[in-house]
Amino acid sequence: MADSENRIDSGISRRRLLGTAGATGLALGAVGGAAGYATASSNSPDAAASLTSLGADRVMFHGKHQPGITSPMQSRGHLIAFDLAPGAGRKEAAALMRRWSATARRLMAGETLGDSDTDVARDAGPSSLTLTFGFGHSFFSRTGLEKQRPTALDPLPDFFSDHLDKARSNGDLWVQIGANDALVAFHALRAVQRDAGEAARVRWQMNGFNRSPGATSHPMTARNLMGQIDGTNNPKPADADFDKRIFVPASGAPAWMADGSYAVVRRIRMLLDDWDKLSGKAQDDVIGRKKSDGAPLTGGAETTEPDLEKTGADGKLVIPINAHARITRPDQNGGAAMVRRPFSYHDGIGHDGVPDAGLLFICWQADPLRGFVPVQRKLDRGDALSDFIRHESSGLFAVPGGAGEGEYVGQALLEAY
Repeated sequence: MADSENRIDSGISRRRLLGTAGATGLALGAVGGAAGYATASSNSPDAAASLTSLGADRVMFHGKHQPGITSPMQSRGHLIAFDLAPGAGRKEAAALMRRWSATARRLMAGETLGDSDTDVARDAGPSSLTLTFGFGHSFFSRTGLEKQRPTALDPLPDFFSDHLDKARSNGDLWVQIGANDALVAFHALRAVQRDAGEAARVRWQMNGFNRSPGATSHPMTARNLMGQIDGTNNPKPADADFDKRIFVPASGAPAWMADGSYAVVRRIRMLLDDWDKLSGKAQDDVIGRKKSDGAPLTGGAETTEPDLEKTGADGKLVIPINAHARITRPDQNGGAAMVRRPFSYHDGIGHDGVPDAGLLFICWQADPLRGFVPVQRKLDRGDALSDFIRHESSGLFAVPGGAGEGEYVGQALLEAY
């Protein structure tokens, strides 16, 4: 596999799972390209039973790019932002990034953390765990590295649909955690928090989820909490211009961001009660696609290009002028492209009986001013979906390239200037 991707390894890690499938029955299907489940129960004399394919799947920490960008979406996720503690600066930030990188490497390999391990994920394999690290706008002034702050990290403009909670936005440091097991993901979250020690304090933290691998009869694009297939037009690594659109080139500026990317993070609340009052046809018109299979209203399958000029017998456009699918099309936005890699969230029911649920929107691009910003500006001017969503928090983070063997994430920034 090309070194621009983080290889997934289905080999067995140091943690072993004594397959519980023997006691509960087997679910059929393949996950991450490997199929089959261990059948020995924990009471079996075969104490060395192999991990299931789900538990054994491993994403490599070291690589050209950080993991968690092009890695397949996981079923569990945590997003957490930190602010450096008062008095902490570049030295403390470098030590923290060194700790976090060492922890990420060990946990992503399915290893324990030794005496400091909480044993939360003791019996599990790496389960496609990824940890991804980024720096916010304020990080550079806190560490005396203002001259190395990328212009692409300038604050996002205000948008009409924003109702942002500043306490749950931005931050000096950002960590994205994903895994296909909830305990593995939580274990990594606790490790990251513990590693922060006295150097950084949690600013905000959010939890998300997606459909579990193997839950459908065949691989499918994920659905969001509105029931819509979400992510059909994502750029793919096989696209000729993928790296150019998503990753900072080696010749880019600043030099320490080579092979990195920029993450826009938005907590988007879905007004589900209002959405559910719409008829099925009305929902389809808002999106511009069929809820049933994600196909454009002009016909075909999910991946069929919409015919934006097609009209019906009444002379009206089949895909409404303000349909979400029309407005977000790259050819309607000067070619703007970004990889959307979100998690859904549900934080309970409010006192008014309305669910606090929606999307932890995360998108990746080489330059947010050419990716997220032009698309969001256009959505702001007339997207039919805007009546059913509310942007409640926001962050923009510079995510440097991957760490090589013996290196830590951000080393080129924190030690070279």
